[in-house]
Amino acid sequence: MARVRLSVAERQEELLRAAIEQIEARGVAAVRIADVAASLGVSNALVLYHFSTKEKLVAAAFTYAAEGDLAHLRKLLGRRTTALRRLRAAVRWYAPTGQAKGWRLWIEGWAVALREPALREVTRDLDRQWKAALTEVLAEGVAAGEFVCADPVGAALRLTALLDGLAVQLTSYPGAVARSRAQEWVDDALARELGLDLAALTEREQ
Repeated sequence: MARVRLSVAERQEELLRAAIEQIEARGVAAVRIADVAASLGVSNALVLYHFSTKEKLVAAAFTYAAEGDLAHLRKLLGRRTTALRRLRAAVRWYAPTGQAKGWRLWIEGWAVALREPALREVTRDLDRQWKAALTEVLAEGVAAGEFVCADPVGAALRLTALLDGLAVQLTSYPGAVARSRAQEWVDDALARELGLDLAALTEREQ
């Protein structure tokens, strides 16, 4: 069956999605241009036409994934509801027990970023924007009198550090921590950062 002719933007998006799938399955070091091409039934030359090297394809794939995550974060935090509800929704989505980005992809990205400056900038920018978004909603909640947080910047850093660390444990060492237990720790940490007890955190979300 003949393939549908795609625009340049549509073709590139198709290639980036395929690259993400292959990176999650094989890892950055093992994935090849040929793997991405084969998964779509296209030629290696077509992939190289849009992304001249594997390194450029990988960097673009991580950028695409980051933009998708940030768009969803902005959607969650842009809802017309309390800061507490928006914050809890974002944290629950980001947590490795929720439906956030493929953690295997990002753990792979962090490892490769140690050696690849272009990818390091992508992961650093994603991390910076996540922290900035959480800091903003934390400050909004304080201003509205919903909770107390003397250091929104520090709170955002501590929360994301906990979530990232739990993601490594849950993804790299299956069974090391029960998902239900990890979620309890996330809820406890959020309540502590907001000066609320756990019951109050839940009650204020009703």
